[in-house]
Amino acid sequence: MFTPSGTFVTQWGSAGSKYGQFNNPAGVAINSTGFVYVTDLYNARVQVFDPSGGFVNEWGDYGQGIGQFRWPEDIAIGTNGNVLVADSFNARVQEFTPSGGYVAFWGDWGKGNGQFIWPENIAADPAGYVYVADSENPRIQKFTRSGLYIAQWGNVGSGEGQFNNPTGIGVDMEGNVYIADTGNDRIQVFAPNGTYLSGWGSEGTGNGQFDLPQSIAVSSNGYIYVADFNNRRIQEFSASGEYVPWGGIKRGKSPGGVS
Repeated sequence: MFTPSGTFVTQWGSAGSKYGQFNNPAGVAINSTGFVYVTDLYNARVQVFDPSGGFVNEWGDYGQGIGQFRWPEDIAIGTNGNVLVADSFNARVQEFTPSGGYVAFWGDWGKGNGQFIWPENIAADPAGYVYVADSENPRIQKFTRSGLYIAQWGNVGSGEGQFNNPTGIGVDMEGNVYIADTGNDRIQVFAPNGTYLSGWGSEGTGNGQFDLPQSIAVSSNGYIYVADFNNRRIQEFSASGEYVPWGGIKRGKSPGGVS
């Protein structure tokens, strides 16, 4: 855990399969009361912690049945407080109550509307819509909160609105969708209907460059945080894609909308 300016606060966890231990923790989401939900990839489960890192709950095991997982890659909290899990190798999204009670699932293996090859990341916008980065198809799919397919965009390539293994996804308070286009080493931004808005980044080790950006998160005041995987770092940007030196600006007010 870090402050918004990158100062280390605390940590928890160790290698293993007991409560509070992990075997490749992959996705993290925080609900409105500060509880932390983590997808524990190789342990095929979700673990829940209080805001200080104390273990609260866990659910799931390896398999294809209801409430089971095969490679739970990412996790998100819906506007109703329920927990959405991208169950990647099972090619579906599963929904649970905050305490782990099974609610529903949607998706199966394929290239059709509402199907997935590898649903890798998931995010919910303030209006309740759910976006899934279907990385191996490659495209973004949009659903209602209950899993009804609405739309999709993207195909393979390096042009605007195209993707090479899109893995990370985040949504701002206006509903704009930020995608970590991993294979193209860039971030792309879209309106809620999939219209391309902007993008930034290139391959490299400099500020604003990436080497396989894999995850992305958007803060409530509009700042963008990117896990730059092979560079082993987190980079921060304004909503318009301007690189932010950590600790270099005063936060609290959004820097503005996407342009």
